[in-house]
Amino acid sequence: MLILGLDSSAKAASCAVYGADEKNIIAYGGVNNKITHSETLMPLVGSVLKAAKLTLNDMDAFAVTNGPGSFTGVRISVSAVKGMAFALGLPVYPVSALQALAYNLSGQDCIACCLMDARRGQFYNALFRIRETPPASGEKITRLTSDRAIAQSEIETELSVYKGEKIILVGDGAELFYSQMKFSAALLSAAACCHQNAVSVCLAALENKAVTAKELMPLYLRLPQAERERTGS
Repeated sequence: MLILGLDSSAKAASCAVYGADEKNIIAYGGVNNKITHSETLMPLVGSVLKAAKLTLNDMDAFAVTNGPGSFTGVRISVSAVKGMAFALGLPVYPVSALQALAYNLSGQDCIACCLMDARRGQFYNALFRIRETPPASGEKITRLTSDRAIAQSEIETELSVYKGEKIILVGDGAELFYSQMKFSAALLSAAACCHQNAVSVCLAALENKAVTAKELMPLYLRLPQAERERTGS
């Protein structure tokens, strides 16, 4: 089974082709050049497929981060996948950007504190337990909280419950959180695995339920800025 994964939920955009049966990342590419994702995403898809010596017609499914994150970025990748999946009649695996970040830390025994800067004094956040060797009946990665937009102080209060365990901060908001942190037990993830990427989107995909192109929708945790300004919320 071949999965084409996309992520443009933050400043960088990335694409990966994943062979699910062999658990093999066949090709991967990303850009972080400050050019809008609407200009870079589809050329990136083309270059990754070319590197893999495959075409869209070879794919069996798509995977995409459908939120939270940049409203424009999420909308661009979701729209791109909706179009491709509809044209080819293929299923789509929606993946939370925070869930995908947890997969950046696969193979570690830790609590993953996944963080994206939501601005306005908040972070998009979710907590996951990651096991290097899962129990016989368990999963390697277990969700501990829902995705939410939440203040740093509230996250630190929750993290205190896991004091004594290894806690790793991961995501494009991790460094900001770490710089302001009063809770002393959390570690900052290595730079190489700190940010959202399409490889982790593919790895997380099969843990989720597939939907049709028509059913695929972005999931925002807050209203867009223009709507917030209009309503005063």
